[in-house]
Amino acid sequence: MGSPTQPRPTTSSSLVSSSLPGLLSSFPLGNCAPPLSGSHPCLFFLSRGFFTCLGQDGKVYDDLKYVWLQGRQVWMYSRLYRKVPRFRRPELLQAARAGGEFLLAHARVAPPSQKCAFVLTRDGRPVKIQRTIFSECFYVLGLDELGRATGEPRYQREALAMMEAIVHWVREDPSELGRPLLAGAIPHDSMAVPMMLLNLVDQLSEGDAEAASRFSELGGWSAQRILMHVQRDGAAVLENVSEEGEALPGCLGRQQNPGHAIEAGWFLLRYAQRQQDSDLVAQAVEKFMKEPFRLGWDPEHGGLFAFQDVDGLCPTQLEWKMKLWWPHTEAMIAFLMGFAETRDQELLERFVQVAKYAFAKFSDPQEGEWFGYLTQEGKVALTIKGGPFKGCFHVPRALCICEEILESLVRETQLTSQG
Repeated sequence: MGSPTQPRPTTSSSLVSSSLPGLLSSFPLGNCAPPLSGSHPCLFFLSRGFFTCLGQDGKVYDDLKYVWLQGRQVWMYSRLYRKVPRFRRPELLQAARAGGEFLLAHARVAPPSQKCAFVLTRDGRPVKIQRTIFSECFYVLGLDELGRATGEPRYQREALAMMEAIVHWVREDPSELGRPLLAGAIPHDSMAVPMMLLNLVDQLSEGDAEAASRFSELGGWSAQRILMHVQRDGAAVLENVSEEGEALPGCLGRQQNPGHAIEAGWFLLRYAQRQQDSDLVAQAVEKFMKEPFRLGWDPEHGGLFAFQDVDGLCPTQLEWKMKLWWPHTEAMIAFLMGFAETRDQELLERFVQVAKYAFAKFSDPQEGEWFGYLTQEGKVALTIKGGPFKGCFHVPRALCICEEILESLVRETQLTSQG
């Protein structure tokens, strides 16, 4: 996607809805160049998946294919094609379809097993496998959205079959994941798992009453498992808890990830909206958006810390004080979505605060796209635009969702003024 211009949000502490048209007119998705061109590095080998290891200038520096990012890019292209009229372009759908076919042909390591690789060679041979569910989750996400964009049910059938395997691994028997049962290992519940399941329930249930009914119980279960991570008398969201929802000892139990907590907030908010659950709306906003932001925002240099220790000890993650791109995109979504639901002015102010930082620090006005990794002071630490974990997903997803919300708010404001 092309180089976005920096938004020009008002700095007033008393933002009002009249600022929304200005925010929308300067919001970057409206100023993006078309996402694909003849020189787009992904287009050279579409039949064999997407390159994601891209340097600052977009040139490929490694041709390995990461299944998380393959599924995410298929989802993103399909969603843009289906939801945003100006991106309803045949070459975008062609790219999404080619990425989906690559997943179907190569992602699963040893069919009939559903287990997917984490890394593939350029021609689709497995290199590495993770003992987690996340390659499979993004396989589901991408293929379901591709099925919706193309109207071809075979993609959604495959997504549903993989979803059944994921649920089986999480709730019944994880043995196929290949994790050894070690005597000293502490059983724990990572918030990433119910978060991902709730996100998939949201995806699969959209406009599909049968799927919504089929996964209704799973959605409720996932939401409750996420809420178990609210600890310390409601004052902190912890990344890991026991399987019974109790605190854990050591670094594992003290770990906080502000961006992840905030992302969980907007996942919960979407679920609460569908369930018309006002109490859950309040929990999503107060516990998963406002409090993690208050604790996670760097008061000296700005930006969200990557990791924190709930007791103020030094985190063990080497990148803990770096500023990563994705917590900021998730915070933009969360705060704008929260404002649209509650009209809490603080949330709109936080959206502007995060957007102002993100576009000033991460956006590359010379070469386009975003850098992903900054120092604590907000300087570019890695000049790459993509890698094993950063692909075509968090940035365009945030721009797409935020533009949709802003457009809705502007329409509402205009109707109110006319009335």
